[in-house]
Amino acid sequence: MHLKSLDRYTSAIGCLSILFIPLLTSAPVFSQEVAQETSPAAPTSAEVLLDVQGILEPGDPVLSSDGSLYDEYSFTGQAGQSIVIVLESVEFDPYLILMDAQGQTLGENDDVDQDNFNAALIITLPQNGTYRVLVNAYNAESQGHYTLIVRPTLAGQTQPQFSDRALRQVDANRLLRQGYQQYSASQFQETLQSFQQALAIYREIGVRFNEVALLNDIGAVYHDLGDYPQALDFYQQSLNISRETGDRETEGSTLNNIGLVYANLGDYPQALDYLQQSLSISREIGNRADEGTTLDNIGSIYNNLGNYPQALNHLQQSLSVSREIGDRTVESSILNNIGSVYANLGDYPQALDFYQQSLNIIRELGNRADEGASLISIGSVYGYLENYPQALNYFQQALRINQEVGDRDNEGTSLANIGLVYSYLGDYSQALDYLQQSLRISREIGDRAGEGTRLNNIGSIYNDLGDYPQAFNYYQQSLSISKEIGDRKQEATTLSHIGSSLADQNQPELAIVFLKQAVNQWEVIRNELQVLPTEQQESFTETVSDTYRRLADLLLQQDRVLEAQQVLDLLKIQELQEYLRDVRGNAQTAQGLDFWPPEQEIIALYDRSLQQGEDFEQFVSRVEVETQVAQLRRTAQGQNLNPEQLASLQNELQQLDQPAVILYPLILDDRLELVLVMPNGEPIRRTVNVGREQLNAALATLLPNLENRIRNAKPDAQQLYQWLIQPIEADLADAGATTILYAADGQLRYLPLGALYDGNQWLIQRFRINNITAASLLDFSSSQDKPLRVLAGAFSDTTLNYQFQIGTEDFIFSGLPYTEVEVENIAAEVPDTTQLFNTDFSRVAVESQLSEYSIIHLATHAEFVPGLPEASFILFGNGDRVTLRDIGAWRIANVDLVVLSACRTAVSGLGNGEEILGFGYQIQRTGARATIASLWYVDDASTQTLMTAFYAALGQGMSETEALRQAQIALITGDFSALGLSPETIPSDLVSHPYYWSPFILIGNGL
Repeated sequence: MHLKSLDRYTSAIGCLSILFIPLLTSAPVFSQEVAQETSPAAPTSAEVLLDVQGILEPGDPVLSSDGSLYDEYSFTGQAGQSIVIVLESVEFDPYLILMDAQGQTLGENDDVDQDNFNAALIITLPQNGTYRVLVNAYNAESQGHYTLIVRPTLAGQTQPQFSDRALRQVDANRLLRQGYQQYSASQFQETLQSFQQALAIYREIGVRFNEVALLNDIGAVYHDLGDYPQALDFYQQSLNISRETGDRETEGSTLNNIGLVYANLGDYPQALDYLQQSLSISREIGNRADEGTTLDNIGSIYNNLGNYPQALNHLQQSLSVSREIGDRTVESSILNNIGSVYANLGDYPQALDFYQQSLNIIRELGNRADEGASLISIGSVYGYLENYPQALNYFQQALRINQEVGDRDNEGTSLANIGLVYSYLGDYSQALDYLQQSLRISREIGDRAGEGTRLNNIGSIYNDLGDYPQAFNYYQQSLSISKEIGDRKQEATTLSHIGSSLADQNQPELAIVFLKQAVNQWEVIRNELQVLPTEQQESFTETVSDTYRRLADLLLQQDRVLEAQQVLDLLKIQELQEYLRDVRGNAQTAQGLDFWPPEQEIIALYDRSLQQGEDFEQFVSRVEVETQVAQLRRTAQGQNLNPEQLASLQNELQQLDQPAVILYPLILDDRLELVLVMPNGEPIRRTVNVGREQLNAALATLLPNLENRIRNAKPDAQQLYQWLIQPIEADLADAGATTILYAADGQLRYLPLGALYDGNQWLIQRFRINNITAASLLDFSSSQDKPLRVLAGAFSDTTLNYQFQIGTEDFIFSGLPYTEVEVENIAAEVPDTTQLFNTDFSRVAVESQLSEYSIIHLATHAEFVPGLPEASFILFGNGDRVTLRDIGAWRIANVDLVVLSACRTAVSGLGNGEEILGFGYQIQRTGARATIASLWYVDDASTQTLMTAFYAALGQGMSETEALRQAQIALITGDFSALGLSPETIPSDLVSHPYYWSPFILIGNGL
């Protein structure tokens, strides 16, 4: 089944929040010196009963009923006298109350009509005497300048009279209301026309406050349209005026929105800078609502960056604010976003818990539209759990609600996801029916991105049905839209599907062309750090790396080995991205994959064909295309597309002071491919007829035998040797190789290569083995000679216990008694060693002096968990932890080696080894050259022995890789004399079983 695109969750309750600024639609600005304009027939000023220019401000009296401010004025009137009272303000929504001398309310008014929010009364006075006028505001917190006029009515007057500016304001208000109605109907161009006309009037009559607010809201519309330059332009105008007028609230809101534009542009540092400025202002002026929204946005950006601890930190702060101010609607949104973080972490029970809390509040509030969107989120989690009946149940509930409330966008999303579930259940007829309904809605509401996604999914179903002409028809429609709107993620997905479909039809040359284009699109996306949240990932069950793996498979079948090696290298980086989510590669990977001249011509022909609307079958059968494919068959197989790149890689190998090769195994469903890059000659490919299931079964047998000191691991280790090394034995001999740079694949990452057995000896006794993440990420340069300086910490106190949860399991970690001796022995071998023990061995103590040493040695618990970089951690002696994500922020370019002598991997069961790959990459990212870690916990005493031997070897000037190898050989043979260690310093227990020595692997450059 092809990769299908899960319709993304687009409800406002689960996204970044743009701040619309509420516009005051009351009256024009009046300065203290300006009087009310009058018509020619108006009474003279002598007839005015009251004319006040005032300010509602702190210190004024407060109404006991709602705590709002008020000012009180009085005038004298006569029985039967008809008067008009007009109260206008541009700074707040005024509320007018008229009372008699005894405090009896005679009349009150909020708004004159729907658009004229000025307050006014026309009333006949009941008696002679004094009357009281209260100037109040509709909102309790409102304050600002106002104008109050009381005068007799004109003959026959039944309506209050307002100035020309007031009437122009009414026009602007009506345009504004019309614009908001158009916005609610997703009529964005019409919204912009209404807003622009209103803006012109506000500028004409000098309503500065509404001008700055409307500039922000126009920017928000352009923001929704994805026109980010225009959005920034209007936001910047709003920001300038708000700063000029000292309007801190609008300044803070606009800074929030500018930050979100930069987030959409993928410039997350800029986005966070603006959002932090917004947050500071909100806190300074005490605007708790905007503070909560901005914290929510910051958390959502950290979520997209994959920095989940920071995401949860900010979202939890935002949640506290929303609960404090009692904003249940915002609270439900934040709970939803926290659920999204846990979904990204793969912690689906937690995700469901928060999604359910969000749903409960939404139902309590009776918000049916958000209820439908929330049900989509919950259904998606069940989809990722492959609980398709439950997913279907929630999507169908969402569909009913979305149809009921008229939410066409989420109705389309619900239909699409129901179709997706039916496709996974194999009910293609139902799947097509729902997806076609969804497609119609996308077209009706103008959702081009959704249309492209749904066209792609329909194409995938026809492909699964074997109806390739129909599949290509829909793929091509999807691809045209993706190119038109610049949706690179969907373009890459569809290109991948076309390539896979061509491969299924035995057209490998054309398949490779399309898959290469897909990989290059993903490389661009990754290098721009455009992160793909879980809601927007490409399917419930598959990943982007599958595209890379399929392409490498096809290239190897075509004997295009060097191209396959490049793809395998990029595959490692993509797997890192899917684990850590913030991996950008480097200048070399950013170049992507090259194309042969015939491939370039095929791409050009296809682009023209796509523009002309030609059927895919017609394109494939064109003579020009067949000619280029034939040319490709003649030139590409066994040839080097980019000889300079091979020469560069081989030159790196030649510069090493030892004969070295790079070994890439690739686990495929039906076979194992071995790719060998040597210092001279073409890359070599060897195929082993063992499929994924058989290989993983063998690993499942061997690994427990390696980890159990009383079991005989040799027979199973010899079987893996026959698959992984024996096919390249002659090639290794021809190259004179003494060092293997090993880029393991999948579950092979849990297997220490040195623990393979050839029937006579262990592989580590024959070769230095240096694990790498990817050749393109490796610094091949030799380390500079410098004196050994070690910072060594040990958690050895067995009376100290720390309890943590890893995944869904609780673990208690106690001190490791032999680690203290381990560190003391290191200090004996390396005099320039700083020792830290137990509570002195803290995160602060270590991180504050990391860059001062050449080796960092941490003799403590470390746990690496598949799928959860945040749950993978190193434990310090005082209970502090540093996560795998935190490690990537270390800057230790002067450090040659980081040693973790008590690690454990695959805590929650075997994955694909991503946590091992991720740890090696994170250490590499810090600037350190290499790391040594253990794949399982080892007996304390034997670890002390191995580490003592390792540092003794380093002291003799050996490289890290060779020193580790010699220490391991010493444990195997029991002979430590070559390392200058006397027998009495070595425990007498036999430590030759691979349990004791094999789990320690070196990742990086230890050469």
